[in-house]
This record gives sequence, C-alpha cells and structure tokens, in this order.
Amino acid sequence: MNRYERPRAGLTIALPRADRSIENFAVSTPADFPQKVDAPLNRIAFAAAHVVADPLADGDPWLDAAVDWDRTIAFREHLWDLGFGVAEAMDTAQRGMGMSWPQSLELIRRSVAAAKPRNGLVFSGAGTDQLAPEDAKSIDDVIRAYEEQIAAIESFGGRIILMASRALARVAQSGDDYRKVYNRVLSQVKEPVIIHWLGDMFDPALAGYWGAKDSNAAMDVAVEVINANVAKVDGVKISLLDKDKEIAMRRRLAKGVRMYTGDDFNYAELIAGDDQGYSDALLGIFDAIAPAAAAALVALSKNDGETFHDILGPTVPLSRHIFRSPTRFYKTGVVFMAYLNGHQNHFTMVGGQESTRSTLHLAEIFRLADAAGLLRDPEQAVARMNAVLAIRGVGI
Repeated sequence: MNRYERPRAGLTIALPRADRSIENFAVSTPADFPQKVDAPLNRIAFAAAHVVADPLADGDPWLDAAVDWDRTIAFREHLWDLGFGVAEAMDTAQRGMGMSWPQSLELIRRSVAAAKPRNGLVFSGAGTDQLAPEDAKSIDDVIRAYEEQIAAIESFGGRIILMASRALARVAQSGDDYRKVYNRVLSQVKEPVIIHWLGDMFDPALAGYWGAKDSNAAMDVAVEVINANVAKVDGVKISLLDKDKEIAMRRRLAKGVRMYTGDDFNYAELIAGDDQGYSDALLGIFDAIAPAAAAALVALSKNDGETFHDILGPTVPLSRHIFRSPTRFYKTGVVFMAYLNGHQNHFTMVGGQESTRSTLHLAEIFRLADAAGLLRDPEQAVARMNAVLAIRGVGI
C-alpha cells in the first residue's frame, strides 16, 4: 500500500452526485504531512493567501469587507511554518473582488509586521485599483496610481509584486504604452519586484494585456520590459494556465530573473523542471494544499523526484477542479478547504463569495481533497461538510 492507497477512516458521508443521487462516500485517513518545515528548499515557493472574513460583523456583506484579522494573520503564520513565502493582497485575497485598496493596504501592513519577528518572506501586491478604470484618462494616471501604492507598501518595509492594472488595460493603445508605464515604475522601486502577468481567465478586464490580444505578441513586450530592467526584477509570475507558454517565456528571461509559475493546472511538472530549467512558484492553490506542497518540496530538495510527484500528483485534480471556469471564482474553493481543515470556524467570505460555487462543486472538492490526503481531521471535515450540505438543502 503506497501513501495514496490509504485505509478508510471508518467514516462515511452522503455526498450529492450530478444525477441528483446520493453517494455514501467512505472517507480515508489523512496523509502524514508536516505542519512545520525547517529543511532548506531548492525552490522559492510563495502561497497567495486568502483572507478570513468576520462573520459576526454588523455590515452589508456585499458592500463591506469585514476581516477577521487575527485568523487571517494566523493563517499566514501557518504558511510561514511550512516554509512558504506569502504573496499578500493578491487576487486570492479577493483583491478587486471584495477587498479595496485601503483594506488591502491594512492587510499588507499587518502581514509585513507579523513576518518580521519570524523572518518570514512576504511580497505584497501593488496595483492601481484605487483608480477606477473608467476614471483613467492617460497612462500618466496609471503611473501615478502605481507610484502611490508602491510608496505606501515600501513605507512599511514591504517588497513588491507589481500587479496587472485594469486601468492600464483600458487606456493603453499599444505595447509602447506598457513599456512606458513599466519602465517608469520599475526605475523607482527600492528593491527588485515580481511582475505578475494575470490572464483574462482570472480577470476578464485584463484581456489584451501588454498591448496585444495574441499571447505570443504580448509575451514579446513582457520579455522586452523584464530583460531591460533586470536589476529591478526579481522574477515574473505568469498566470495563463498554459504550461507551454510558461516554458517558452522562462527560456527567454535574462539570467537571474526567476519564473514563478502561476499555473494551477500544471504546477508539479513546471516546478520539477527539465534539463533547461525550472519554475519557482507563486500559487493560489498552495494556500489550499500547503502541507502536501511543503512535503513535496522537501522531497525535491533531496533529489527525490519520485516522492515529489507521488505527493503532488493527487493534488492536481483538486487544483484543476478548484480553478475550473469561471476561474475567477476559485477563491471559494480555497476558503472552503480552509474551513474543512479547521483554519477558520465558518464558511463565510468577503463579498458573500461563498455563493459563487455550486453544492456539487463543493462536494467534489471534498472527494478530491480526501483522495489527496488533505483532510487532516476527517471527523471535523465530515461535520463541516454536512453543515454546508444541510444549509443547501441536502440530507434534510
């Protein structure tokens, strides 16, 4: 019996199927993944972390982003314990889907402060979301918005992930406008940044980013900008869910510039790499599968590729399901995993986003998490799954 042919935990749960029948699903024992990692890793791995909502806040959930700061920071401590860096205030934290710039800045301030005493790695998203796309009249407006956010984050001692800009996508007329904005902004940063190329499957407002609808033409502009600013660029995170495009871009980057995979469909093989290189990682799915990902990365650092793939392989179907189209709603699956595994005591999200995935979708997350050995307390996971099912009218 290998690690993924685990014995049953002696528990069953009634889960709905697509044909409206009910399956009596037998729950497995969890895999023995670590909750803390001290071993050095040979990949840099960031987890883009979610925010924990405050379910008892007196406000309008669609309008007010009420955050449970203590549990939100506790989850980041969990990620640091597992050897991950935290990619803060990114789309996984519902940036632009419930979390405004002022709220995101408060999140960044708290996260950077929490990281310092434990020497935790944290890079934070700087974008232009204080500037409504329809209010942007020129690329100078976009530059000023980037400068404002970068200055605010750097004032806390934070490092920058330069996020894609909806306003820039709206006002830019060509690749030259992207060159002007990025060259200007990069010339001013205090420390090298990670550039984030977020595809329109994650945010439809970013269609045609880098000044071209064709992704190969867009890549030409992005690579030119990055390679012209090597001293100011730590790396690039590409989120196109296309492994061949990531590999092609990785091979074009100047020496010393890292490729951080953002491919939540093919991360295992991209991190493992090939004879011409590998990708580091900056992934939303690492929020949900952190213990498995940490164990896999420890194995990889010991040149044990077989164990690396044995561990990460079963997580890939879970990730592909969580990130299925419409991909922008993946945050619901990430938070649901945190709820099942006891990192928060409720399944409430900022902006009421817990409603963006169906009951069948959540039931399949439970099955796939079980198959990957990721339900760390089966009794708790069953009780919480049953609570969600009951609210949605299953089994009553």
